[in-house]
Amino acid sequence: MRKCENVKMSKLSRHIGYGFGDMSSSMFWKVFSYYLPFFYSNIFGLSLKDAGIILLVTRIWDAVSDPMMGILADRTQTRWGKYRPYLLFVAPLFSIAGILLFTTPDWGYTAKLVWAYATYILMMTVYTGINVPYGAMLGVMTADSQEKTVYSSFRMFFAYGGSFLALFLWEPLCNALGGYNTPQGWFWAMVVIAAACFVLFICCFLLTKEELKTVSTVSIGSDFKALLSNKPWWILIGAALCFNLFCTVRGATVAYYFADIIPAGAVLSFRLLTFDFRLIFYAGLFLAVGEVSNMIGVALCVPIAARFGKKTTFIAVNIALCVLSVLFFFIPVSQTGFWLMLLAQILISMLTGVMSPLVWSMYADVSDYAEQKYKTASTGLIFSSSSMAQKFGGAIGGSAALWLLAACGYNSQLSIVNSQLPQPDSALLCLRCLMSFIPAAVSIIAVLVVSFYPLTTAKMAEIDAQLKIQRNEKM
Repeated sequence: MRKCENVKMSKLSRHIGYGFGDMSSSMFWKVFSYYLPFFYSNIFGLSLKDAGIILLVTRIWDAVSDPMMGILADRTQTRWGKYRPYLLFVAPLFSIAGILLFTTPDWGYTAKLVWAYATYILMMTVYTGINVPYGAMLGVMTADSQEKTVYSSFRMFFAYGGSFLALFLWEPLCNALGGYNTPQGWFWAMVVIAAACFVLFICCFLLTKEELKTVSTVSIGSDFKALLSNKPWWILIGAALCFNLFCTVRGATVAYYFADIIPAGAVLSFRLLTFDFRLIFYAGLFLAVGEVSNMIGVALCVPIAARFGKKTTFIAVNIALCVLSVLFFFIPVSQTGFWLMLLAQILISMLTGVMSPLVWSMYADVSDYAEQKYKTASTGLIFSSSSMAQKFGGAIGGSAALWLLAACGYNSQLSIVNSQLPQPDSALLCLRCLMSFIPAAVSIIAVLVVSFYPLTTAKMAEIDAQLKIQRNEKM
């Protein structure tokens, strides 16, 4: 009995430890996705066009660095495992790169543009160096497909917890440490977040363990050949790209939406018992409520996916996301409308919360499919593609949002808090579409793509059984 309890506690600590890793990553990633475009255009001082180009062009390097990191991690062998050591050694660089990214040097425009390119490329390179191995760990911490969904759910639950803290505290931190409209405020806020991220990755390293010993016995060329002929991988890449595009388009628009559509001083008023409450309705609150709702969705992912299957769950969630996104467009800017916006954000975020662990669990299934079919343990390479899809989705979403705003006449000089000058009607309409019809269209594309995904629950049960035999033969 005691032995059984110890095993359960050991599993729980590993689940929590694994969750700490994405808690750290998500604190950075959500700030980058939701606030970096606004920072570049409104704080750092770049034009919308240049800021959009930076977000997209740096992904060319990611297209090379992500698979390189996956290949390197797949061929790493240490006493701590293949992927886990990177959590320890890259963690300090991860935090330093984040701080540099939000540093605004007192230089001319061209020099600042070069600095922005250099620091963003550095940040994404370091992000690759720690997150590709971290993601690949899911493939070697357990052999059970359902257990991978549990690990993935813990991962995303903690990820959204970290995102909630970072987003809810971001504006108050900026204001307390120099001002939301000052470079100093953004710099010191990132110093605080970066310190927390470092501690979380160290805890992830200490609490996790790689259970499976996989060895890549084929050449790098064979790994790439197997990857490119892996049909489920191609389908999942397309679906994951759409999911990240959906999240980033909405997320990157929020700071602009609240600066230019939600009136300054907007509040959420409600009465509880005999007390009247008034909450300031600001971007950080809107995003943070979304992160809490994401956590609820993560908790629902395991039972829903177990009941209906991963593919069916993916399709149903995206259809619901499409409907809710379209409805968001028609919500009025009023006291009642503020509550309806918050309700829509809660429902949409619960659904994206279901999606996040689902996608990572599906990558683990694709990895098992590849090992069974092609006899190659290319877990790191496959999970590096997931990182690449995440980054490309973020880059395309962020860049497209900025370029659309620029094309519609958005003026970043008018969006300073408390400004009395309104944006052009075309820019305001663009903001509303970026929060509604555009992400809705992306969801429909995701449904069409994943309808071709072949790794059903029955198929994965067959693959798991064959893999057990295959792995035992190697031992």
